[in-house]
Amino acid sequence: MKLIWILLQIAFLSTLTIHPAEATPDKKSSIDFQAAQQNFIQLAQQIAVDMGRPLGGKSSEPGRSTEKASEIEKTLPSIEPQVKAPPATPAAAQSSSYHRRSNSYATNPDSDPPRYVRQLSDIGVPAFKDVNWLDIGLEHRTRYEWRNNDIRRVEGGEDNPIFLRNRAWIGIKNILDPFRFAVEFQDSRVVNNKHAITDQERNEYDLLNAYGELYFKKALGADDRGNDRPIRFRVGRMAYETTDRRFIARNEWRNTTNTFEGFRLNLGREANDWELDLFGMQPVRRLQTKFDEANDHLWFFGGIGTWRKWSDIATIQAYYHGQKQTADPNGFTATNRLDRQIHMPGFRVYGKAGDIFDFDVSYNHQLGYTGPNRVDAHGYTIEVGKTFEHAWKPRIGLFYGYASGDKDPNDNVDNRFDRFFGFARPWSADHYVIYENLKAPKVRFEFQPTQQLGFELGYGAYWLASKTDRMFDILDGNISNTVRDPGFNRDRTGQSGDFGGHAFEGRIRYQPIPRVNTILGYTHFTSGEFVKNRIAASPHCDGGHAHPCVDQRSGNTDFLYFEVLISFF
Repeated sequence: MKLIWILLQIAFLSTLTIHPAEATPDKKSSIDFQAAQQNFIQLAQQIAVDMGRPLGGKSSEPGRSTEKASEIEKTLPSIEPQVKAPPATPAAAQSSSYHRRSNSYATNPDSDPPRYVRQLSDIGVPAFKDVNWLDIGLEHRTRYEWRNNDIRRVEGGEDNPIFLRNRAWIGIKNILDPFRFAVEFQDSRVVNNKHAITDQERNEYDLLNAYGELYFKKALGADDRGNDRPIRFRVGRMAYETTDRRFIARNEWRNTTNTFEGFRLNLGREANDWELDLFGMQPVRRLQTKFDEANDHLWFFGGIGTWRKWSDIATIQAYYHGQKQTADPNGFTATNRLDRQIHMPGFRVYGKAGDIFDFDVSYNHQLGYTGPNRVDAHGYTIEVGKTFEHAWKPRIGLFYGYASGDKDPNDNVDNRFDRFFGFARPWSADHYVIYENLKAPKVRFEFQPTQQLGFELGYGAYWLASKTDRMFDILDGNISNTVRDPGFNRDRTGQSGDFGGHAFEGRIRYQPIPRVNTILGYTHFTSGEFVKNRIAASPHCDGGHAHPCVDQRSGNTDFLYFEVLISFF
């Protein structure tokens, strides 16, 4: 694995222009991506000439443009413009796909490659209209946040951080088939943040994707609708999302991104009536100012089977995920320093009951051990919704999510559900809860007056499934490699109660021009008895206690943010 990774790094870095003055041993190198793209295109053109193949040959993937247009719609919060169909029977190509999106909130994975990536022939430059073997992408996001008495922190008051994230993608396909490869760069930073910076906010100059793959387009023939059923084997570093994003996600909201090193084998593809996805990977440690590296103490593995034959009514996904961790004596958290093994079988079914309502249901059970304790945990989600026949596409959705918590800290059984590498939103817009020790009913209403403008309103409440377990991300209880958990987010006696609080959320999404998306959001959280009691029980900052200590406050918070996302192609 390490040899493959070294070869991928050499192949990538050979195309980049690096500023020597900034390439210090403990800081990540600054990369000139404009020069890199020019070098990469020249290299690919030379390969094409050497092979005696014409540049700009027709794509071997019919319907590719239409498929990409469908993929663009998958990811919230973007509102994407309508894509003009290519002249060659696009409607037939699109309707032949078995894939159907879920209407449940924010559960559709980002496309592969990501939504901001375009085929060079599709960017609107006449000189590149036939270059369909090169994928490129360049994206910038800036988000300003105002947080008042944020309960994720032991320190109250106001915070006004500004998050900056840049991404770039280069990928080669078709021209060297069956060999393909891609590289995705990301630089994540935060400024004006009064708290200690963690790996959830900063990860300078690093790679999210750097992989090679073998892609055999017609290896398994075709399905009943004529869609090619390929085999794809990918090796290297990978950042991607799958199923409903609750266990494997890129974490689009967060300023930094989950990624893995290992392999992924796909039999079939999204357009087919069935697909099998097998993987074995090591999560990558995000090192804020050094090059990221794989976690040699942890393996993440599993398989996902998807059945789409009846997708107009229901798509069925059955899967198994597993984690095996060997104890790291130098691990940052107590959990890192344990031998752990978790096995999770699960399933998901989503679809539409005609024009009456849509649905998305999942169930997962976890077994294994963590240190000396046996693991026995489970979680499930249920969402039903209705989209009304109106030009504004109004939709109302009802959601309930449950994840077990540790019932008894002294019984040698760990009942805390593990979200693996899933996303935190939309469990809680302000990131106070995740898919762990949770009972969360929600109602959400959304409508879209125009193609460019959308509104969302929601209300949610949060109870602890077990009042003797923790509420994950409050009072510096977050899992990061920077801030140590002082233990204020759990009451092992259960005397603090089980009601975490409730929140009103709202978002306005506006797309002024096709490649620019903006979001204005606000959340007001009203604390419940558990949060109030944990604040009251923690050391007072004005009482002469050594740090850490908690500002005594009500626990009610306000969160306002404004985000601008720019895709340059």
